[in-house]
Amino acid sequence: MPFSTLGLSQPILNAVSELGYTAPTPIQAEAIPLALKGKDLIAAAQTGSGKTAAFVLPILELLSRAQTQRKKRARALILTPTRELAIQITQNIEAFSRYLPLKAFAIYGGVDYAPQEEALLNGLDIVVATPGRLRDLYTRRAIHFDEIEIFVLDEADRMLDMGFIEDITKIIDTLPGSRLNLLFSATLSRQVRELAKETVSEAIHLSFHHDESGKPNIDQCLITVDKDKKSALLSHLIQEKAWPQALIFIETKHGAGKLVAQLAKRGIEAECIHSGRKQAIRENILADFKSGKIKYLISTGVSARGIDIDVLPLVINYDLPFPADEYVHRIGRTGRAGAFGEAISLVSRDDFKNLCMIERRLDRLIPRKVIEGFEPVKEVPISILNFVPKKKAH
Repeated sequence: MPFSTLGLSQPILNAVSELGYTAPTPIQAEAIPLALKGKDLIAAAQTGSGKTAAFVLPILELLSRAQTQRKKRARALILTPTRELAIQITQNIEAFSRYLPLKAFAIYGGVDYAPQEEALLNGLDIVVATPGRLRDLYTRRAIHFDEIEIFVLDEADRMLDMGFIEDITKIIDTLPGSRLNLLFSATLSRQVRELAKETVSEAIHLSFHHDESGKPNIDQCLITVDKDKKSALLSHLIQEKAWPQALIFIETKHGAGKLVAQLAKRGIEAECIHSGRKQAIRENILADFKSGKIKYLISTGVSARGIDIDVLPLVINYDLPFPADEYVHRIGRTGRAGAFGEAISLVSRDDFKNLCMIERRLDRLIPRKVIEGFEPVKEVPISILNFVPKKKAH
């Protein structure tokens, strides 16, 4: 099925073609025609499924016949959890709308208000925003919501995990009652379902859970190792395998900086991003990683939202994440667009609870390896697929 069958106009089809898209993904094929008919949607779809285009393309089509005329207004609002993802979505909008006279802008915290207030002053067609900064600008009367025609909640589960529920509900309460609603989430947790009931009460539900964890083009494995040997093992693997590029996930800001220093002592150049670094620095590092100038990027989980590279060969979990769905998000950064990907997790005995929950989520055991010279003294037990933790793992 080509994109031309979905109801998109020629300027959008030209942009899609020039960007190298040949056929819509399953979520795009189902969501785009429904959104163009004005149907509210709740879609469960994993990272790498093409969900951004699934809501961006119909937004562009629906808005293409007019432009925002009033100051401090927007016609479409996209809420997303992180600055990186807001920037990424805005870049996608700009690429897909290259032949349309539409204006989009990303709104997020950690930077001065003045440039964002100036961008909003003459009105925009699409605002992509993180909830906290958007609410701040609303209270400063820098933006009004009375002309919002389309409202998108992207990564709804992540926003709720990050504690944005109050900001989201207060924003929703100020939106016009008559609007198109599109909610996208990797998982439809109880919280997400409750939010959906309040926001999109009579929506069409779409589910695409052939998720990244089960894709045949992602080769997953775990390497058991003692915790204090992880950095040495990582250095050994990088030097032995000579990977062209890798995204390395770690749990803490302090740990990210420490690992960069440890790798540097062994002659390996790496960079890190986390919420403690200035926004401009993070943007520059992301751009260099996407262009290939940086080979090894260490990132905390939240900061990695917005890292969207079609051919990323390898994801490494230096630390195992909690909750288990975050593992699926992480490995979904590789093996995209039909390319082969590899996901390696370095697992020590104190990762056991998180490992059990991840393998329970996958409903299978991840193949194990031991590297000669790095055999763990503290053995990692075989996972229990029906394991239920007594308390939250950290």
